[in-house]
Order: sequence, then C-alpha cells, then structure tokens
Amino acid sequence: MLGQHAVELTEPAPRSFRPQNSVHSRRMLIGAEVVDGGAHFRVWAPRSRKVAVQLDSTGNAGKARTFELKSENNGYFSGLIAEARAGMLYKFQLDTGVFPDPASRFQPEGPHGPSQIVDPSLFRWTDKDWRGVPREGQVIYEMHIGTFTPGGSWRSAIEQLPELARLGVTLLEIMPVADFPGRFGWGYDGVDLFAPTHLYGAPDDFRSFVDCAHSLGLGVILDVVYNHIGPDGNYLKEFSPDYFTDRYQNEWGEAINFDSENSAPVREFFIANAGYWIDEFHLDGLRLDATQQIFDSSKDHILAAVSRNVRQSANGRSTYVVAENESQESKLARSPEQGGYGLDALWNDDFHHSAVVALTGHNEAYYSDYQGSPQEFISAMKRGFLYQGQWFTWQKKMRGQPTDGLHPANFVNFIQNHDQVANSLHGVRFHQLAAPGQLRALTALLLLGPGTPMLFQGQEFAASAPFVFFADHNPELGKLVASGRRKFLEQFPSIACPESNSFLADPGHENTFARCKLDLSEREKNAKHYALYFDVLKLRREDTVFRAPYPGGVDGAVLATEAFVLRFFGKEGDDRLLLVNLGADLQLRTMPEPLLAPVEGRAWKILWSSEDPRYGGSGMPSLSEKDWRVPGHAALVLTTYKP
Repeated sequence: MLGQHAVELTEPAPRSFRPQNSVHSRRMLIGAEVVDGGAHFRVWAPRSRKVAVQLDSTGNAGKARTFELKSENNGYFSGLIAEARAGMLYKFQLDTGVFPDPASRFQPEGPHGPSQIVDPSLFRWTDKDWRGVPREGQVIYEMHIGTFTPGGSWRSAIEQLPELARLGVTLLEIMPVADFPGRFGWGYDGVDLFAPTHLYGAPDDFRSFVDCAHSLGLGVILDVVYNHIGPDGNYLKEFSPDYFTDRYQNEWGEAINFDSENSAPVREFFIANAGYWIDEFHLDGLRLDATQQIFDSSKDHILAAVSRNVRQSANGRSTYVVAENESQESKLARSPEQGGYGLDALWNDDFHHSAVVALTGHNEAYYSDYQGSPQEFISAMKRGFLYQGQWFTWQKKMRGQPTDGLHPANFVNFIQNHDQVANSLHGVRFHQLAAPGQLRALTALLLLGPGTPMLFQGQEFAASAPFVFFADHNPELGKLVASGRRKFLEQFPSIACPESNSFLADPGHENTFARCKLDLSEREKNAKHYALYFDVLKLRREDTVFRAPYPGGVDGAVLATEAFVLRFFGKEGDDRLLLVNLGADLQLRTMPEPLLAPVEGRAWKILWSSEDPRYGGSGMPSLSEKDWRVPGHAALVLTTYKP
C-alpha cells in the first residue's frame, strides 16, 4: 500500500508489457487483448477477492461462460482465455456484481452494456510515411463528429476531409469520443475512456478517419477528459473507490485520485489511456480538457507523465499536446528542464475574451476584466496571455503566470470554440452578432497573428446552425443537468433575466441536438465569407513572413481609440504591416510612429485588404506615401517593395 500523501510514478510500461504471473506479453497494461492462443484479460479490482470474465461466445448473454482470473497479489487480476476471440462480448464478474471492463475498447450497446474484444491489428493502415505534426505551422479545426455532418458519423466526416485540407486546415481537434450514455452529447461526460462511442461508428471507422486525414496531410488530435468521469455509466468505483478522492473540490463531481493512497494504478490507467490513442489509433496528440481541475501534488505531475507517454507511444512521429487551462499556468508549456510539463500549447482565453468585447460591446461575467482595446490585442500578439499574475476582478484573485521565453506557437488563439459559442442565450455565431467588417478584420488578426489559430466547425462559412449545450440523459439526471446549465448561464446578468428563460434550449431535447448539425451547402451559399478564410489561410501558409513567426518577431502600436498596427519583422527588411481598424475611417496624415516607417530604400504597398468586394467589403483603399486612409471596420496587410 502506498503512502497517504504524494507518490512518485514509475516510468510508463514498455510497449511490450508482461503482467505478473503471466507468460503473455501485452501492448497495454489493462483491458482485453487478442494474443496468440486467445485473448488476455487484465483489470485492477483491489476491492474484490475474486474476479472472473463472463464471456459471451454465442451472441446469447444467457449462455455466457465464466472464466476465473488469477490474482497478481497487487490488486490486479489477469489471465488468458483460449476460447476468446475478437468480436466477442464480455463483462467482469466481481464480488459486488457484473460490470463492463473499465478499459473496454468498445461498448457496442453503450456504457451499460457488455464490452467487446477488439483486435486493432486487423486494420490495414496506409500512413506508414506519416511523420506526425510539429508544434509550429498548425491551423487547428475543432469539430464535434455528431454535428459536423448531417450523418453524424466517422464515415460521413471522412467525405469532408478533402475540403478542410483545401481550405488550409492542418490539424483536426476532435471533441471527446469516450463512450457516454444516451443518443447524443458533447462527450465531456464520458465514462469508458478507452472506448470510442458507438454513436459515431465502430473503432475501425475512427481509424479510417485518421488514416484518410493523414493521406491528405491533416493531423488529428483527440480531446480527452482527465479531470472527472461522467455520472451515468461510471462503474469505476465498483472496481476500486480509490479512483477518486475527496481531498480536492472538483467543479464536475469527484476529483480523480492522482496523488493519494493507492493512486499508482489510477495514474497507470490514465497514462495508458493517453498512449493508447496514439498507438492504436495513430492519433497525433491530445487536447487536455480543463487541466485546472486536475489535481496532483506528486513530484511527477500527471500532466507531465501523460505528455511523456504520448511522445513515447508515437514511435518517432511528432506529436502535439495542447491544454485548456483556465488559470493560465504557463509552466504547462515549458520544458521539463525549465520545471514545466512539456506540453506544446495552451488555449488562450484572453485573446478570445478581448475579441468578444470588441465585437459585441458586452463585457459581463467572465468578460468583465476586458475592454477589447487595441492595446489588449497588441499585447496578446506579443506576449500570449494578458493576465500573467495580475489581479483578476471577476475571480477575486491573481491570475496567470509569466510567458517570457515561450514561442508564439505555444498559444492557441480563437474567436469561437464549442464552449464560448454555447455560453450564450442562443448559441449563435459571431457573424450573427457583430458588424461584418469588424469580424473580417479580427478574423485576419486571428489567422495572420503569430499564435496558432483555431477555428470551430462552421466558422469558416458563417454557419447558420447554432451550437448549444446538448446531453441525452435519463429523465431524472436530465432535469438536474438542465437546471445546472441554467444556473451556470445565470452568471451573465442578461441571461439571468426572466425574459430569457423561454429561450434557453433544453439540453435533453433531440431537436436541440439536431439544430446544431452543420448545413455544409452553406460553403457555397456564403461563398464571400468562405473566400476570406481561404485567402487569408493561403497568405499565412505561403507568405515568407507570416508562415514563420518567432519570439520577438512582432511589435505593435495603438494608432487611434479603435485602431492599431502590428509590424512583422522579416529577413533583410522584408517586413509586413497589419493595420486593424475596428472604428470609423482613419486618415493618417501625420504618422509619428516608427513602426509605420518602411525600411530605408523601400516603400509600402497593399498586399491584402478585408474590404475586397470578394469578401463583401466596400472596395480596396488607396495608399500614398503622404496620406494613408485606413477604412473603418477593416484590416490591411502591407508589404515592402523597392520603388
């Protein structure tokens, strides 16, 4: 038994792992694995004296055969069952009852049904030359498989991958797929962390999605939830109550036990899960959900251990690990040598919050510490986080850590994501809320800025489909979830008013889910909006300056109350200017700002304008040496030339 307090984690298991009292090697620490001579089972169940496998080899659960596993005398039980084959269903029989495998690779009938033996080696991969994704140069696209296409499946999503690659996306970020109960949901209440939900297809359909993405030059990372387990279909406590701890307060239920008594097998479970997705699904990395709610006082933090196992499991491929971290702890993105956890990037909520205020004029609730000012955008481009240890009024505490020494690519910037679109009364997109010109201008800032840009599905073609919270639970739990959602949104005074109640969508209603499905024909219907994204992403990809941001490579200055300039420094004076004006037309007849000066012997000319009529703009502005007119609600890109 481990000590009461922090523990140190041993190194992750090697690719070929041999349980105690066994002659059979395994790829993964736990679960059912097809091996020579049948299938090998291993599970951690320290609260049981005996553990057996109930194997259904006939398709008739009433005729399931029972095979007892051997105790390894460390809480684990394991054994080879010669009769077991891929495709068979099974459950574990414990002292307290019969339950699905906590490490099930597939739950064809959902979390409450039997587990299925899966043989990942049967899938024929074609991506042997794929080398993964580096930290730099990514354009991320967040997507929810159930609503990305009308079909809501891996197979229907595959059909859309060529267009995403053509658009200029490089990395797909898939919202959680760990199996969860009900007919639909966001996925953040997953309970079977190794089993891709049956709602979107079979595991091999997921593999086909990744294989196709790689063939098109697209990386794929998966959003995983290691901060809590969903409330329905969660059987972990039947195997051991030590999966959870009451040492910490968690926003969504019981905290995961990463540092208390008997935490070593719990850590092994989650570390193995991280490597599993990389190994058996060829994923290129992970997005770690709400890491501020992952509590660990161990010397080796679980996030660092997870990151290491992602790298190890990739077999030399480049991997990408990004975290959501509301408290903005920059140490997550620092190297282990610098005392960090070795992650590649962090979501930058500060940039989003400033953009929301600038585009809507509203700064209530957690937007209240932002003004959407030019200086905020300049600072975000230069330094990533705006809050790096200052007092944060909304939370009544200090927020953030310094970002000195981090690369611009360490910060993922966005103006839409699943949470922020849904955290509103109607769940609508910015093109329905903001002035078109302002939105075009801030889109240019997002896509050309030195950070890593991220789009949320449908953003690129002004999707009319809303994105609101939906979750299909049993009636009793559904009422609690709906009530909790209403309470959460009441932090916004405008939503808390009585008149808003009737407009809040019922999370459990099937129509709430159906309304969120994208209408992909809107790519053509909203061609001007789509063209803007296509052209700016092409500029980012092909321009010698925008495609290679580096630390200290950009500076900025405020030009007016709602206007600013960013200067991107290229080689040998081949610089770029990005002028962003969120206010009225700006006439620059005097320019007492050094960043506006061209390199000696060169002059400025317009390379790109958000006011191009192709995007719905009012026309291209002119530019002279003596008099610059920066249109209102617009962005201009200037490049140098030799007159």
